[in-house]
Amino acid sequence: MRTLALATASGAALLAAGALTPAAPAGPVSPSAEAAPGAVHLATVAHARPVSAADDDGPSGGPSDGAGSTADGTVSSGDQSSAGIREGSVSAADLLAKVSSCSQISNGKYRTDEETSASIPVCGKNGAVFWKADMDIDCDGQVTTACNADTDPWFQDDTAFHTSGGQPLNAEKLPYVVVPSSSGIWNYGSAGIKGGGVVAVVYGDKVQYAVVGDTGPDQIIGEASYATAKALGIDPDPETGGTESGVTYILFKDSTVSPIESHDAAVTAGDALAREFLQNN
Repeated sequence: MRTLALATASGAALLAAGALTPAAPAGPVSPSAEAAPGAVHLATVAHARPVSAADDDGPSGGPSDGAGSTADGTVSSGDQSSAGIREGSVSAADLLAKVSSCSQISNGKYRTDEETSASIPVCGKNGAVFWKADMDIDCDGQVTTACNADTDPWFQDDTAFHTSGGQPLNAEKLPYVVVPSSSGIWNYGSAGIKGGGVVAVVYGDKVQYAVVGDTGPDQIIGEASYATAKALGIDPDPETGGTESGVTYILFKDSTVSPIESHDAAVTAGDALAREFLQNN
C-alpha cells in the first residue's frame, strides 16, 4: 500500500516569538486544498538560524533548494554557510516526549496494511493531532524517474491536493504525508487538518517537515511520499521500501503552506509550529 504569508520580519525573531500571521495564499490552489477562513497561511519567507560550519552539509538527506537569509533578512539563494533554518532544530526527542501518551480522538482505529488488524488510533494534543504507525511509500502524482507506472505497481498520476499551478504533487521531490480519506473512523477536515497542512514526521532521531499532500484508503494509515522517506533514511522504493513501525506523524491544526510545493515554506512553518507545540503541551 502507498498510499507557511508570514509578516516581513527577520526569521530569527519569528522563530523566537513563534508568531504566525494570517495572510492569503500565494497563488491559486485547487479547491480541495483551500483552507477554511481563519486558517493560518504560511508562505515562503527568508529565515535565519545561525549554524556552525559543521552543519554546512545541511539536513541529513533532506531536500532543500538552498535558500537562506543574510543578516539583514534578505534571501541569499544557495548561501547556507552563514545562516539558514535547518530541519530538526526542534529535536525528535523533545517532540516525542510530548506524544508519549494518546488521548484518542478517532472513533475507531486504523490498520497499517490490508492484512493487519486495526490498532492505530488518531490522538489529540493542543494544536495538533498525531499517530504512530509504519510508513508505506506514496509515489503518486507527477511522473518522474523514481515515480512512474514502471517503478510503482500502484502508481496514480494524481494527488488529492495540487500545486499552486494546478498540477499533481511531485512525490520524488516534495515531502508530503498521506491522510486517510474521511470516514466514520475519523474526518481529518473536521479535526482542522487541511491539504497543505504542516506535518512533523519523526523517525529515530530525525525530524522531517512535510505537508498534507494526498489521501488514502479510509481504513489504513501510515504513508508518506518518496521524498519524505528518503530524507528520513527510510528505503523510498514504492514497491519494496518503507518501514513497518517507528514513525510518528504530528499534524498541526489550521496550518496551510502556500504554495504547497515549497518545502522551504514547510520547514519555516514547521519549525515555528513545533516550538509552539512544545510550549503548549
